Amino acid sequence: MIWKIAGFLTLPVFLILFALLCEWVDRKFVARLQNRYGPLYTGPAGLLQPVADFIKLLSKEDIEPWAVDKPLFRIAPLLVLALPLTALFCIPVGGMAALASFEGDLIFVMFILTLLVITIFLAGWGSTNRFATIGAARSAIQMFAYEIPLTLAMIGPAIAARSLSISGIVRWQASRGMWTVIFQPVGFAVALIGFLAELEFVPFDIPEAETEIVAGWETEFSGRKLALIRLGQDVELVLAAGLVASLYLGGPIGPWPRLGPLWFLIKAIAVVLLFSNLRALFARFRLDQLVNWCWKWLVPVSMAQIIAIELMSR
Repeated sequence: MIWKIAGFLTLPVFLILFALLCEWVDRKFVARLQNRYGPLYTGPAGLLQPVADFIKLLSKEDIEPWAVDKPLFRIAPLLVLALPLTALFCIPVGGMAALASFEGDLIFVMFILTLLVITIFLAGWGSTNRFATIGAARSAIQMFAYEIPLTLAMIGPAIAARSLSISGIVRWQASRGMWTVIFQPVGFAVALIGFLAELEFVPFDIPEAETEIVAGWETEFSGRKLALIRLGQDVELVLAAGLVASLYLGGPIGPWPRLGPLWFLIKAIAVVLLFSNLRALFARFRLDQLVNWCWKWLVPVSMAQIIAIELMSR
């Protein structure tokens, strides 16, 4: 019991530090792909740049326009950080079982991902700014495009493992001696694409779209609120990478069981590198192109995979 309480106290600090590391990995890798340097001077190879950016935003003036919906405007940054951090307690990081593991925790995490998009919509809508409102509307419409294929991609491993627990899916992969990605490569690809849209990474950065609508739903946020939003986005990146690593790559499963946390970190960083590679390759889609592509291609492919998994499992 004491160890579990200690885990609940220390895990958020560890995950926040890992989230800042993942931001550095993402920025550095994308910069290299685009023939740039990326973070360079703050810390060894710019390793401390995400920390410096967070501290800088905390120290800046927190401007609150008079016309905003103040309750929404104030609580949204807290929720953007708290929601993915809460979901991460359901991801098995150090062993076969997560700190908050229960049958159905996969559905709980899916619910939090949906709630996070709703929070982003309310944050933009509550800003009462024309650019933020457009960004909020784009975020909601984008969710309708990718939510179904992403959900089906996460349900695929659950059907194969006959468990709605993320830890149960990891244990099933350990018992089979192979990762889910080996026999569900389509679901793995759909999950990567879906999480790119969930994270609002290029080519799905439509709700932010700096060249079109300033910063989209984030336009009116500054200072401490923007710092919490940026940190929340880093934590969400870890959540997405951790989900893909757990559902498709075995999570902490590795040659030496005692090094479970290390295997999880390696796999999560590998997924972050995949995200970075994809967002460096493509240009931004239009919203109608995204919706059209998701409904005409991703949804049928995801449904076909679910049917195939069910037939193979019998």
